[in-house]
Amino acid sequence: MPPRKQTPKKAAAPKKPPETKEDFEEELKLMASQATDETWVRWTTHQAVVYGKAAALVVLMAVYANVSQLTLSPVYGQIAAARLHQRVIWSALFVGWGGNLALRRLLPFATIKLLPLVAAYVPMAQFFLFQVSGYFGAETGPAITEALTLAPLVALSTACVADILEAADLSALPKSIAGSVPGLSSYGLFKLAEMDSARQMSEQIGRSVLQTRVGLELVLAATYAIMARSKLLVWTLPAVLHAAFFNTHLITPMATNSLNATLNASGWSLIDRWESTTGYISVLDSHKDGFRVLRCDHSLLGGEWTKFERKIVAEPIYSVFTQLEAIRLVKVPGKVPDNKAKALNIGLGIGTTPSALIAHGIDTTIVEIDPVVYDFAKKYFGLPANHTAVIDDAVSWSNAARDELREYFDYIVHDVFTGGAEPIPLFTQEFLTSLRDMLKPNGVIAINYAGDFTLPPLGIAIRTIKSVFPSCRVFRENEAPTPDAVAQAGRDFDNVIVFCTNADPFTVAGAISFRSPVEADYLGSLARRSFLVPKHEVPESVFAVATKGKEKLGEEGEEADANNGEEDGILRANETEKLAKWHDRSALGHWAVMRFVLPSEIWQNW
Repeated sequence: MPPRKQTPKKAAAPKKPPETKEDFEEELKLMASQATDETWVRWTTHQAVVYGKAAALVVLMAVYANVSQLTLSPVYGQIAAARLHQRVIWSALFVGWGGNLALRRLLPFATIKLLPLVAAYVPMAQFFLFQVSGYFGAETGPAITEALTLAPLVALSTACVADILEAADLSALPKSIAGSVPGLSSYGLFKLAEMDSARQMSEQIGRSVLQTRVGLELVLAATYAIMARSKLLVWTLPAVLHAAFFNTHLITPMATNSLNATLNASGWSLIDRWESTTGYISVLDSHKDGFRVLRCDHSLLGGEWTKFERKIVAEPIYSVFTQLEAIRLVKVPGKVPDNKAKALNIGLGIGTTPSALIAHGIDTTIVEIDPVVYDFAKKYFGLPANHTAVIDDAVSWSNAARDELREYFDYIVHDVFTGGAEPIPLFTQEFLTSLRDMLKPNGVIAINYAGDFTLPPLGIAIRTIKSVFPSCRVFRENEAPTPDAVAQAGRDFDNVIVFCTNADPFTVAGAISFRSPVEADYLGSLARRSFLVPKHEVPESVFAVATKGKEKLGEEGEEADANNGEEDGILRANETEKLAKWHDRSALGHWAVMRFVLPSEIWQNW
């Protein structure tokens, strides 16, 4: 078959050149329009890259600021870690924004190439700085640590943002504000990212190793390395090796074994640890003294003796938890037997009090915000399974359940403490009122408040409790120290237990008294035999002292009325600053107490 004849394609007709003046002008307009479109696309793309890169650095900086503060809390406590945190950040922002030109002239390479190096070495620097936390102290230690770790990263990041935003086209803005817009916008984005990332971290912390404190620092360092790739990254190798093999704060099996090798030399063992809603949670055994404790950041949630045989319940190392069990001994009319009683326990710790209530046959509901605390209490402290567990914020739960559970409970135990201070929302008049609504008319509530007798918050808490519950008696865990001892220590920190009923205090039923315990009340426990009945009652006059005159707010030099009159002496939901402004001093005192209770190497080797 002969090949098919190929028909050549017709060439496109050449574009007809403009012949008239009008055609020529039209051609010029078309070319100008195309050039304008191409220029606008390039300009838009370039500006998007400028703002996107600057925004990414600002967001990374905000996230790292939150992670840095979280990393300090196991060593210094949440409140101490937050005290000067913002001042360190403001100083670094100011230095970075004002020093970007000096850095450009000083460095032989782009400033942004330093960011991965600084970010990589922060966990390593923190590790060594934590070893001297006892020398720094809780008042200045967090600021010193962040000045040497977080501040350089924030300053360099801010300088990079300033460098990048020099390419931003602000010609459309009035000259009077164009110069301040980049800085103000960057700071606004920083605060927004800081708040949002803090919320997300509180919800997601501990879901994986990479979502722990040091894990997040390593993820952020890797992100900086991706954004600023250079040959300088080879210098991060020592920091990477330290994180992989020597940083015991990274929660991996190898790091835990390494930490245990250090702790064993001091007579301690780390049984388990994880990070969760309320902080860094760990279980530790003291082989020398024979006890086990549950730690949350720089606080202890409770402990029990391991050197004594567990019979029905364990022997607690703190008497306050056995004294809370005296709620069963309060005389009330129409008291029901234990096997028909219902109890609510707000706050779990290791579960000493609820375990005892369950052992007595009381139908017990436990409300605990932290799932890891609940899990560890069951796994390592023998919390019985026959109870109702609610893993939720107590305020939210009480608001939702108060109508359904109105006058439902015979006993309510309120025992919450974290971060070196009491969680303020759980001591407001509104929250206590919701508990009163769930308490039977002849019910009893026991409230534990850990506080300093030399500061006003304890008096505010007691007056708030008494404004809700008409009949109360107040006890402290230990005997009151002498005035000389208080003056020497500079504090009088103790657990305060308040027993209250709904009865009129001026009636026979309203006068709180305790029946004498019988053998069954002790549950075969030596600690309960010694401490079950509270002994150290606190007179009303002790709390009245706080209402006189004014007290200074410590290093701020600011003065505030310490509770002038009844209106200022009640804690309400919209007036929580009454307690919050004193938290710094209370937390610093609690830090010192914890360093006395357990050796420094336990706290800094977390």
